[in-house]
Formats: sequence, C-alpha cells, structure tokens
Amino acid sequence: MAEIAPYDYQFRVILIGDPTVGKSALLRQFTDGKFVEQTEPTVGVDFSAKMMEIDEKTIKLQLWDTAGHERFRSITRSYYRSASGAIIVYDITNRQSFQSIINWLEELNNTVCANGIVCLLVGHKSDLSINREVSIEEAQSFAKEHDMEYIETSAKTADYVDEAFNKLANRIHRDLMSERIKIKDGWDGVKVGRHTIQSEEVTIMKSQTIQQPTASPDGCAC
Repeated sequence: MAEIAPYDYQFRVILIGDPTVGKSALLRQFTDGKFVEQTEPTVGVDFSAKMMEIDEKTIKLQLWDTAGHERFRSITRSYYRSASGAIIVYDITNRQSFQSIINWLEELNNTVCANGIVCLLVGHKSDLSINREVSIEEAQSFAKEHDMEYIETSAKTADYVDEAFNKLANRIHRDLMSERIKIKDGWDGVKVGRHTIQSEEVTIMKSQTIQQPTASPDGCAC
C-alpha cells in the first residue's frame, strides 16, 4: 500500500455552479495539468486532491466537484456543511450562469455550518472572451458586494487556474491563522494533518524534558 504523504492541514473545498460552466475541466487542469473537454455531466460529486505549500506549511486540498443539475442538488447540499471553501464558477459567455450565482450563494449560506465558508468567484472560459456576456467590472463589483475575490480562468489554456485555487487556499489559511476559522470536532472543513500533530508531540516532549525537576544540593526536588 502506498504511503500517504504527510501534511500540516487539510482544507475541504467544493466547486459549485450551473451545468456546463466547466467545473470539471477546471479541476482536471489544476490537479492533472490536462484539459479535458467534458462531454458527460458530473453525476453527484467527484473527488480529487492536491498538495500545495503555504507559508512553509504543507496543505492538502480535498476538492469536491459537484453536479450543477437540479436533480443532484440534494446530494451536493450535504457536502456544503463540511467545506471550508467554495469556488463558485460561471461561464463568462453565458449570462444566465452568472445570474444564477446569487442562488448558489443563498443555498450555500443557508446550508454551511456556523464556522462560515470562504468563497471565490471564478469567471471561466476566458479563452472565449470574444463572446463575453458578463464584463469584468460587473463581476468584480458583484464579488466585492458579497465579500469574495474574483478571478477569470481558462481550463483550455490553463490561464490563472493554479492562481484561483492558490488564492482560495491562502484565504482559508489566513482565516485559520487569525482564528476567523476554527477547527471543530465533527467538522471536516479543516483538519490537522500528521505534520502538525507530530510537531506538537515533539514540542510537548521537549517541554517536559526542560521542565523535569532538578535535585537541590540537599537532595530535594525543586
């Protein structure tokens, strides 16, 4: 059995948005460095993972690609509550997919746990900007209004794909370090990995060694 690579933290991230906006292609480009034209819709939820480094910490991104079709919505909703981050994707050549973002946000906010969730708005298919139906300025304004960052990507050309996932992961990490996000029992949004646990054990062992009582000249511990 292959050994699982150690990590300091695991962040669970979901991708949501209307059908055909390219969520699966975006994820495949990020995890495998390949562009795959999606011909079949995602059924339920697909899972991927990728390691990355943030501030000398190894982060495991656990990535859940959710189906956009209404008939799968009851399945995908169950993943919202256990996520610390969400990438909300629309197609810049499809205005309806942009208008749907407000519904995705409402559903997300009605489902996530009290710990909250970090969201990133992604305008996808930037390689087709000649057919653009949503301006950059409009998308940026919407994102700012809803406390999100915004970025445009293309799975086909790989433009800003890594940057999108890195941007979200860094925001989650900052919120974790500032305790805006707190690790809780029974919540899978952020988990402590083996690196961190081992480091804490070493710290405790060193602390115990330093704090061992020493004998005074009269033989008493002090």
